Amino acid sequence: MKCYYYLSPSLASTEGIAEDLHEAGVSDWFMHIVSKDEAGLSRKQLHSSNYLETLDFIRYGLIGALCGFIIGLGLAGLLNVFNPFGIDLPMLAYIGVVFLLSCFGAWQGGLLGVSMENKKLHKFHDKIDGGHYLILVYAHKNKEDGVVKTMAKLHPEAKLVGVDRQFFNPFSTPDPAPETPA
Repeated sequence: MKCYYYLSPSLASTEGIAEDLHEAGVSDWFMHIVSKDEAGLSRKQLHSSNYLETLDFIRYGLIGALCGFIIGLGLAGLLNVFNPFGIDLPMLAYIGVVFLLSCFGAWQGGLLGVSMENKKLHKFHDKIDGGHYLILVYAHKNKEDGVVKTMAKLHPEAKLVGVDRQFFNPFSTPDPAPETPA
């Protein structure tokens, strides 16, 4: 499944795109719109984006978990070397330290990520703030050509600005839009 990023200049254009993509077989589950005009999307009954698409808590949570894991390994190693309690700790205690610090790191990273815009949307931030609508279209392999052809034929005002092989991989970045032949 690929995610196609289209920038639409207006709400009316976005509504037309949604209708045409529905006719091409794309359901609301596979089409989300990132916009500052949430009220307009709601009024037109268009599917707005969700927190997984707009916030970066998954990516930061994974980074925090990795940092917590590394710190937990270091602390478990120090506990093993210096033996501050005077008794040999069972392996479960060391595993518990690593696990607890990994969970704490994931929690802290997730809290930080809730306040951060998704890294994949960062380069479209100015356009979205300027009133454009970013349409994320998730297309299965058998519908990719239909989506691209429908958009090129019926909506030249919407620009294809990126393609991502999998949107929900928090560490990937969208490929630039392919050049269209003139």
